[in-house]
Amino acid sequence: MTDAVGPSGSVALIGAGNMGLALLEGWASQNLIGTVSVVEPQPSQRLQNLCAERGYELNGAAAPRDAVVLAVKPQALESGAGAAAPFIGPATVVVSILAGKRIADIAAQMPAPAIVRAMPNTPAAIGRGVTGAFSSPATNAAQRGLADALLRAVGAVEWIDDESLIDAVTAVSGSGPAYVFYFAECLAAAGAEAGLPAALAARLARATVEGAGELMRRQPETSPDELRRRVTSPGGTTAAALKVLDAPDGLAALMRRAVAAAKRRAGELSG
Repeated sequence: MTDAVGPSGSVALIGAGNMGLALLEGWASQNLIGTVSVVEPQPSQRLQNLCAERGYELNGAAAPRDAVVLAVKPQALESGAGAAAPFIGPATVVVSILAGKRIADIAAQMPAPAIVRAMPNTPAAIGRGVTGAFSSPATNAAQRGLADALLRAVGAVEWIDDESLIDAVTAVSGSGPAYVFYFAECLAAAGAEAGLPAALAARLARATVEGAGELMRRQPETSPDELRRRVTSPGGTTAAALKVLDAPDGLAALMRRAVAAAKRRAGELSG
């Protein structure tokens, strides 16, 4: 097996649902891996087409790989571990994206000491995700580098030093896209209540969220609060709205409670 990611590297992907397929498409678009094996009992046509186009092996013979990416549903850990076992060799790193499953849970099922626990989010489907990741102490630099490259194919990667922080990562970025979508929903509903045709309010809200997000992306050196201040004229309409959002029971308080609830639930799911 190789020591580094590249055209000669090898990966087995166990499970190719939405997130697994997003990762696979990211690897394909970057020509990242030389040998890819995919295990998916119910392959979609999209998956079959991608494997045929790229020469990836789908539900074929197993052999040890540099990395095994475990992307089954959390409740299918045991069966997924069984499918992964033939691909694991002495130097294999296992990358798990199973929500709520700790390193200890994975290690109890997998014959591999090098394990990375990762929490990506749904914008990975368009290469704009962000992943929080934690590696077991037995994971060496080359293995962590391989895991990083595999995850970075669909967006940014943030490494953490304390596995318990994965619950907070889940609450902020894992669940975060839903918060943004819900904000767009609420903004559209408020616009309709203010008198706009519902369809127009929805288009305005959606385009506003998209544009504001893109503005943050293009100005990474500028903090969100600075961007907010730039569009808030003293005594203007934006200032009037922000006064409501900044009330003691306003948006900041709601977000703290929402993130705390998500973090609490993530901890419950982790056991």
